[in-house]
Amino acid sequence: MADPLVATYSIAACDLEARQWGVAVQSKFLAVGSVVPWAEPEVGAIATQAYANPSYGPNGLALLREGLNASAVVDRLTSEDEGRDERQLGIVDGAGASASWTGAKCNDWAGHLTGPAYAAQGNILVGEETVAALATTFEANAQLPLAQRLIECLAAAQAAGGDRRGQQSASLLVVQKDGGYAGLSDVVVDLRVDDHPRPVQELHRIHELHHRLFGLSRREDWLLLEGELRTEVEERLTRLGYDSLDAWAGVENLEERVDGEDTIDPVVLDALREASS
Repeated sequence: MADPLVATYSIAACDLEARQWGVAVQSKFLAVGSVVPWAEPEVGAIATQAYANPSYGPNGLALLREGLNASAVVDRLTSEDEGRDERQLGIVDGAGASASWTGAKCNDWAGHLTGPAYAAQGNILVGEETVAALATTFEANAQLPLAQRLIECLAAAQAAGGDRRGQQSASLLVVQKDGGYAGLSDVVVDLRVDDHPRPVQELHRIHELHHRLFGLSRREDWLLLEGELRTEVEERLTRLGYDSLDAWAGVENLEERVDGEDTIDPVVLDALREASS
């Protein structure tokens, strides 16, 4: 049997309006993101943990793709697995229905909560308040983008007690059809903190960096590049040795936030000012 994913809590969830599905997880286990989270746009999201059966991920997505709902997939996967009593599983399907499984032999405290568009679960926790924090935080933050919402869930769960045996790694996976890099990938966010004393805090930091590089400001917030602002931008680019905003942005990995030379994303402007000060 594989090593257990010791002291793990996770949430599988979706945002049906944004058409995004994702999983966030924290564990006293090296590189938890390599095992627990699975997601496919318009199909669903799966978290497999405790004495994890990694096949639950691809096999569960295949069953969801065939049209089974979350509950039916949980039933199918666990009924066919002789090790089910030591497994934990959470699924959200393409319609936002959810289901979880906590085997009778999972180490205390172990349990789960489900609701519309989320399945929250954990094992070897301080207590049930950790999973409760995942659920209540998800329900209370519908206004946030899914990735940020899931990180808030992890932070709340840790503050509520978290893992009984400590922290080590965390992961965030969010998918959307054609919602990733350059509109050519389904992966919106795939961030992993493999070994860190405060993995949720570190995940929050690198997510902010990811958003700075690859996020999008509302188009109405972009600034017209004219008059004094255009002169300032051109002078700063010249100071840095570039003849165009595109050229500089490409080097700084900000190309996804540049669209032509007539307007500028405020995030790009702040980064340019910082780089040329």
